[in-house]
Amino acid sequence: MREPAYKRVLLKLSGEAFQGAQGYGIDHEAVDSLASEIAQLGRYTVQIGLVVGGGNIFRGAAASARGMERTTADYIGMLATVINAMTLQDALEKKGVQTRVMTAIEMKALAEPYIRRRAIRHMEKNRVVIFAGGTGNPYFTTDTAAALRAIEIRADAILKGTKVDGVYDKDPKKFPDATRFEELRYIDVLNRGLKVMDATAISLCMENSLPIVVFDVTVGGNIERVVLGEKIGTVVQHGV
Repeated sequence: MREPAYKRVLLKLSGEAFQGAQGYGIDHEAVDSLASEIAQLGRYTVQIGLVVGGGNIFRGAAASARGMERTTADYIGMLATVINAMTLQDALEKKGVQTRVMTAIEMKALAEPYIRRRAIRHMEKNRVVIFAGGTGNPYFTTDTAAALRAIEIRADAILKGTKVDGVYDKDPKKFPDATRFEELRYIDVLNRGLKVMDATAISLCMENSLPIVVFDVTVGGNIERVVLGEKIGTVVQHGV
């Protein structure tokens, strides 16, 4: 059995990962596929935390741009992440994976409140912990929530699952000559405005020397490959 490159990871999944090909809402086949990929990691001595987005259900920034009060819109977006977290929890537990949902917005009937020490203890007991509700504050994205939770639980890396196989110098869907980076420095991501995570999240990772691996989560086996340290996607870290 191969040893994983990371002992504890924070996997960041956008709301898009839940909508599959249907473009909106929750595609249960897509969620089941994600759950299968995560369940495969049970073969290794790796502890797993997840932060999920909610853009497949509601985008706070988009609603705000259409005239909704920004704080209200952001809180609705946080509630959407709880829906995705509970959906993923159900799919994981059907595969025998012990799972806990912890939310930054207290809702005792549905999930545990986020308590850092309790989250770490769950992971030490090999439970997958899904962090929902963002940071619990408006004006912060789930990217920032992922960086914050990863730092708090002392993760070895953030694994950012996307629909693209890494970070490019320009949009590869629009420009066939776009170049993919294998490695980047945090400061280069900020200076060039590259679409990795938002500036607050990148700054948090840079200040705490937390590597980010950006990879295509839609390709079967990629989560396992990243955990094992295979060279896929783009790594963002110091001193490249």
